[in-house]
Amino acid sequence: MHRILGIDYGEKRVGLALSDPMQMIASPYDTIPNNPELVTNIQSIIKEKDVEIVVVGLPKGMKGQVTTQTENVNRFVELLIDKKMKVELIDERLTSVSAEKALIEQGIKTGHHKGLIDQTAAAIILQQFLDSQNR
Repeated sequence: MHRILGIDYGEKRVGLALSDPMQMIASPYDTIPNNPELVTNIQSIIKEKDVEIVVVGLPKGMKGQVTTQTENVNRFVELLIDKKMKVELIDERLTSVSAEKALIEQGIKTGHHKGLIDQTAAAIILQQFLDSQNR
């Protein structure tokens, strides 16, 4: 089977997570800069890791409203779709908070590890998607 790539999109950094080939378990993979090469870098990862689906966390306000970041993510998703990537969106409310809490519980200081928070948030987003598919 192919892998699935999870993405936590941010203005400065983009957290990435990958599923195992059986599409059961999500693991943090990497954090890459949000720069003009972002889509090209993601395309390279998709090819290298044999990814068939990209799952992107869609941020919304706590009441489900569209925010500036929601619009930014939607524009990013359009770029991925333009490159013929199969994209799924999943609600990502509170994933960064959950990721930071999980890292703190493991004794990892998060102040200097923002990229690790992004990767962990991407893994939470991806695991939510995997769990919804494997019911």
